[in-house]
Amino acid sequence: MVKNRDNNKIKTFLIIFCLFLFLFLAFLPYEINMRLDDNIRIFKGQEHSLQVRFPFDLYIRVDKEGILDINGNPITSSAFNRFNYHNDIFLRGITEGDVTLELSFFEGLITLKQLTVNVLPEKEVMAGGHSIGIKLHEEGIVVAGYHYLPNRDDSFSPAKESGVQVGDILLKVNEISLRDIDRAADVIKRESEKGALTFLLNRKGNIFETTVRPFFCTVEQDYRIGLYIRDNAAGVGTLTFYDPGSSSYGALGHVITDIDTNIAMEISEGLIVRADVINVKAAERGQPGEKAGIFREGKDIVGSIEKNTSFGIYGKLKNIVDHTTPYPDPLPLALTFEVETGPAELLTVIEGNKIQSFKIYIERTANQNKPSDKGMIIRVIDEDLLQVTGGIVQGMSGSPIIQNGRLVGAVTHVFVNDPTRGYAIYAEWMARECEILPVFK
Repeated sequence: MVKNRDNNKIKTFLIIFCLFLFLFLAFLPYEINMRLDDNIRIFKGQEHSLQVRFPFDLYIRVDKEGILDINGNPITSSAFNRFNYHNDIFLRGITEGDVTLELSFFEGLITLKQLTVNVLPEKEVMAGGHSIGIKLHEEGIVVAGYHYLPNRDDSFSPAKESGVQVGDILLKVNEISLRDIDRAADVIKRESEKGALTFLLNRKGNIFETTVRPFFCTVEQDYRIGLYIRDNAAGVGTLTFYDPGSSSYGALGHVITDIDTNIAMEISEGLIVRADVINVKAAERGQPGEKAGIFREGKDIVGSIEKNTSFGIYGKLKNIVDHTTPYPDPLPLALTFEVETGPAELLTVIEGNKIQSFKIYIERTANQNKPSDKGMIIRVIDEDLLQVTGGIVQGMSGSPIIQNGRLVGAVTHVFVNDPTRGYAIYAEWMARECEILPVFK
């Protein structure tokens, strides 16, 4: 009887042990999969720890040789490479390229995870901080909407009936160039009194003419063409970085949207120019602040806008002069995993064109494996900046963030209810969008 009881206890113990072992082996790959990224990016010559302790010896097989080594030793693609369970696992980039790693236990019997390692060339860029004016087109004014005029029992817009569309760029009227909204309104009004107007339009790159016949509005006792127009400037922002070798730049850190539709704008002929900050409206809780600037075309900063993306605007610089920057020499670019919570600094302009450095604190970093915005939450702690701006204000978007001697990101958004805090994007994603970092599969 006692022997049967002992046998039952042993059977019960073995069942519980086998069940525990099964659950452990079943859920271990899931846990490791959650803790390890699918894609790891490191610079050539840089080390990266897998940050996972394994309960058994780990076997690693790669699809390519010569791109990285593990724990100081090259690894082969023909067979599994064994690593002791009590040792940390360090990857080091040898040459540029991408390699796929297969991690397993018992020499491939239990597959844990497949991940890709991209070995990138270390990149240095010039930090920005310059205040820039953003012009959506080289010339002309934008058709923002229609103004409907009373006409007996109906209302209409002469310009709409003549084929003018919202979003068109008015370049000329009766051979007179239209360069800013104030002058355009005066010219159109004056020419309307003479008769029909011949407009030169730019519609998504297509240049053509159309004729609009002004309508005499008895209510307003004046000639009208039935259009709302706006300047082609999107406002003031901040240059984040530029690459001296290719003249490529990145700015803003977020997309430019249409003021009327809130849809991302297609910009193919835009420009960035120097902007001098002439006034700052300080932010308050619930009230965003703003930099007010004047454009200085043809001086210091002139560049094209070739892309308007979720991660900022990008293009080529034609000219830039760095007389006032705290960082006149190139800075290394940081990858996302190198950014940490703690002190950092922000470069921006709050008066004239002088770039200044201000203290901030990175409160939170997101573990982003793929390009995305809102990678960091930052807080302004610099008393001088707080006194002038109250925190983060409009026009500060794109202000570069530097930590540990590296360019780590750029300011993008402010928390309306707490303007001392806001979001920032990782510099790595902007560099990829700028195409100064290679993108491997």
